[in-house]
Amino acid sequence: MRALMFGWEFPPHILGGLGTASFGLTKGMAKCGDIDITFVIPKPWGDEDRSFAHIIGANTTPIVWRDVDWNTVASQIGSTCDPQLYYDLRDHIYADFNYRYTNNLGCIEFSGRYPENLLEEINNYSIVAGVIARTIPCDVIHSHDWLTYPAGIHAKSVTGKPLVIHVHATDFDRSRGNVNPDVYRIEKDGMDHADHIITVSNLTRNTVIEKYGINPDKVTTVHNAVEPLSPDIMAIQMPRNPKEKVVTFLGRITMQKGPEYFVEAAAQVLRKTSNVRFVMAGSGDMMNKMIRLAAMRGIADHFHFTGFLKGKQVYEMLKSSDVYVMPSVSEPFGISPLEAMQVGVPSIISKQSGCAEILNNVVKVDYWDVDAMADAMYSIISYQGMYNQMKVEGKREVDEIKWEYAGAKVIDIYHKVMQW
Repeated sequence: MRALMFGWEFPPHILGGLGTASFGLTKGMAKCGDIDITFVIPKPWGDEDRSFAHIIGANTTPIVWRDVDWNTVASQIGSTCDPQLYYDLRDHIYADFNYRYTNNLGCIEFSGRYPENLLEEINNYSIVAGVIARTIPCDVIHSHDWLTYPAGIHAKSVTGKPLVIHVHATDFDRSRGNVNPDVYRIEKDGMDHADHIITVSNLTRNTVIEKYGINPDKVTTVHNAVEPLSPDIMAIQMPRNPKEKVVTFLGRITMQKGPEYFVEAAAQVLRKTSNVRFVMAGSGDMMNKMIRLAAMRGIADHFHFTGFLKGKQVYEMLKSSDVYVMPSVSEPFGISPLEAMQVGVPSIISKQSGCAEILNNVVKVDYWDVDAMADAMYSIISYQGMYNQMKVEGKREVDEIKWEYAGAKVIDIYHKVMQW
């Protein structure tokens, strides 16, 4: 089976959970056996793990015929382009879209991030998707999140192959209901054109059905999982102060993640004990507001803002922590608690998160219930028996949540849409 996937992030260059989930699922699917995966991203950086998928950059796919030295193209971008093939295809390419700003290799340039002209980059990505779909044989097309839905739709239109879209989040999650009409339109268009829709939780599945008017028979939940820890991560040893506990929030500091509830709960805990420090690790548009809130509550001397962490830094932070808290207002899934539990950190999560559907050895609270959140924090850092129980049982539970199980479910969906 040949799957053509469109994504926006791929480790080690990620800005959130989308890249982590795309990597884990793709690797898990590859472990399931007879499947060949081509994974397209706007701009590869060259250090991606290519052992289980073919990584293609939209930024290195020529879309126009230019007088170029194709040997130079091949040496510079590792392309296997056949110039005659592109010459034969160019009339189709011209007919599909209007495009601008190609470089001297006939390629559209991409930032590889989330630029201010994001909608333009999404459109450009969909242009390249048509070229890639015509030149790489596939049996099924799979688009990860709204940024790649137009690419999937275009690939489907030029190949006639079934389209599966993967909803990692909706704009209802990101905006607390204040939906961007452009984003909603792209999401709705992707859902309407898809042959099947995968959601990362039942929470997200209900949003797709209720907010976008999609037939429930067309939507299947496949919960996320977590990658096994590498020897390098397992070997990390962090110095600890036995007289102080550390409670950590790790994620984007945006309204979706509920950072203000974490600060308010921290203030309550510090009224009971001073032997605890709180860490807000991440970046986002609410960061300055949270710094001011911590100062207003008089807890700035016990509160630390690390900025954005990536790769090994994430696990160094988790291994320095006694409790992990995810107070998200609307979290389609939430992989970070699973990562915390992997290294033996007891976790508190909001009931409004997708991972709450599959995790048992955690404390679940409503995101807005600051009293319950504070009580849970205080209990875990104060009662050694509770801490030990959550540490041991949490790790045992999460070690059985594997990406290959999720991958097998996705391949099952492929078979159904392909009618194999």
